[in-house]
Amino acid sequence: MALAHKIAYNVVFNSFLKVFSTVALSLYSIRLITGYLGQDGFGKYSTVLAFFAFFSALADLGLSSVTAREISREGADESKILSKVLSLRLTSSFVVFLLAPFLVIFFDYPLDLKIGIFIAAGAILFSTLSLMLNGIFQKRVAMDKVALVEFLGKLFQVGIVILVVRENLGFLAIVSTLLASLSFNALVVFFLSRRFVQFSPKIDYAYWKKFLHESLPMGVTAIITFTYFKMDTILLSILQTSSHVGIYNVAYKVMENLIFFPAMLAGLILPLLSRFIYTNRKHFEDIANKTFKVFVIIVVPIVAGTWFLSGDIIRIVSGDAFLESAPVLRILIFALGFIFFGNFFNMLLVVGNAQKKLMQTLFFVAIFNLLLNAFLIPRFSYTGAAFASLATEMFVVIATSFLVYKYIHYIPSFESVGKILLSGTVMGVILFFLSPHSFFLSGIGGVGAYIGMLWLTKAISSEEITSLFQKEEEVLFSPVEPIETLNP
Repeated sequence: MALAHKIAYNVVFNSFLKVFSTVALSLYSIRLITGYLGQDGFGKYSTVLAFFAFFSALADLGLSSVTAREISREGADESKILSKVLSLRLTSSFVVFLLAPFLVIFFDYPLDLKIGIFIAAGAILFSTLSLMLNGIFQKRVAMDKVALVEFLGKLFQVGIVILVVRENLGFLAIVSTLLASLSFNALVVFFLSRRFVQFSPKIDYAYWKKFLHESLPMGVTAIITFTYFKMDTILLSILQTSSHVGIYNVAYKVMENLIFFPAMLAGLILPLLSRFIYTNRKHFEDIANKTFKVFVIIVVPIVAGTWFLSGDIIRIVSGDAFLESAPVLRILIFALGFIFFGNFFNMLLVVGNAQKKLMQTLFFVAIFNLLLNAFLIPRFSYTGAAFASLATEMFVVIATSFLVYKYIHYIPSFESVGKILLSGTVMGVILFFLSPHSFFLSGIGGVGAYIGMLWLTKAISSEEITSLFQKEEEVLFSPVEPIETLNP
């Protein structure tokens, strides 16, 4: 299969499964949970998930991204690398699990919320393992298998949630579904990875030291990223009521369930960019430019559609009890647009080994976010948190694009961006007139108008379509020069 064709297949297959797992099943799960727990209960559940993200960031140590990069290098000993990193990964997760109770015991939270946070801490033992193993599938452009596992895991979780709601098992049972689904995912992904490479935990302190020297900047970056990505929920839980946390997080969950697009694309493209950045600059820039264009094509209809249909989206996701979330969603959807391009530039900095510069910049972004949230949340509650998120993501894109220009010497091509924006504008006009009517009619009409305009303006060229069928050897067998790696 041609490499470009294989990537396209993974994008389409992953997107299809993600629509059903990350979007449809996740949003259905949110509908069940919000209906069962109400604003206050869903606020507590969202607080648990925020702490889960915090613990995951602490345990990550940057190992996921650097592992994917290292095993994708030419001549890398994949088995040895994975064996040594696996033992490091399990150690870091277990340490965080032991420390978790001491991190939240002094918060003025109800007892059931504290217990829920402890349960979430146990889930990181499985989530961090899955993240590390994903690198095996990224290298082989086989993320369709991971997407299938995530779909089955989400289906498993939704089934448990239905049981919990039907039997009225309570808040802690809802939280426990997270642990159940993540353990299922980790075990199945581990089993599938054995087809490609055999490995087992192996302690090597000298290698750990060398690997952490490379990965820790990314680990610190993950913690910093958490600070501006999830700290708003924790600050809301401290400074406002749980119901305010719930209102904010219904809108935030809608946005969060769409973030898989940039993360998925970055995961698929990172190994290719890592291979070509030092060996074939032309291929590197061509892949980066096409990825940037795909991001623009995806972002425009998501922002336009959500802006006009936010009220209907909230009704579908959580019912009329959470309609206060609709204005929040209109703000956050623009933040999502910037998150796409923040992911794009972050990926380039990882590929170019500029993690330390990224870490230093994001540190100031995190400080900016904390100060802005601390100022806005006491005054404007969840609306203030939404504006803080938007301003922060704008800051990220500006800062990381500058770093890419300075250290990677790359500027994305803006060819066809004007045509894409014109297509989005036409979509917005259609939605403006159709939005008072049926949600599905509006959505179909808007998307149809957008796709039609992309075709009429030739925003996507015929050459780009035919490039999907280029021979794999045209890319894979280009000249490769040796590059520095972490020798296991």
